Amino acid sequence: MQNLMSRMRAAMEKYNMIEDGDRIAVGVSGGKDSLALLVALAQMRRFYPKKYEVVGITLDMGFENGADWAQVKALCEQHNIEYVIKKTELAKVIFEYRKEDNPCSLCAKMRRGSLHDAAKEMGCNKLALGHHMDDAAETFMMNLLSGGRIECFRPVTYLSRKDIFVIRPMVLAREGVVASAAERNILPVQKSGCPMDGHSERENMKNLLNTLEKDYPHLREKIIGALERGSISGWNPDSPMNTD
Repeated sequence: MQNLMSRMRAAMEKYNMIEDGDRIAVGVSGGKDSLALLVALAQMRRFYPKKYEVVGITLDMGFENGADWAQVKALCEQHNIEYVIKKTELAKVIFEYRKEDNPCSLCAKMRRGSLHDAAKEMGCNKLALGHHMDDAAETFMMNLLSGGRIECFRPVTYLSRKDIFVIRPMVLAREGVVASAAERNILPVQKSGCPMDGHSERENMKNLLNTLEKDYPHLREKIIGALERGSISGWNPDSPMNTD
């Protein structure tokens, strides 16, 4: 966990993600990324120079083979984290009512909106998401190869319509660092009930990058460096605040 927290602190300070008095919601899906982020942020409260609160928010998607949130609740109690579970019917809407050809895109959009609303309901001014460096590189490549756009999600974004900041404290950490932290701390990682798990465009892009890195070492780090040097999507910390 120390390695992950070190990389998170670097990102938090580089992009000025946290201020004194922040009340930060963490979107907790039950996967290794969100649980590692939740526990790391909770532990960092002890020594980080800015004082902040942490709230865990889980959107129960409504899958029949749902996760065991009792273990996540116990983890939050152990780390003195306020925790709430929001029941939804997102799974039914996406897979039964809408029957989308590209369910991942709709799901991401609906989950984001629900998380923003839940964070505001809990009195939070910031929402932390568990995206790491690998996610950023994959998103960049997906936008480039599928959409013809030089674009990626941002380390920090202000959502003016919701009046909330979205922050990604793990953007400078590789997925392996996150996975190691989750494993070493025996976090109660929940198996995803989504039928698209392991069969998405993102999974295809992960495999492509793994193949490319055999010939081009540290490709993911190079992509992040290019985003920063090119001031793409707010990756240059000196660029103006990004809003949506």
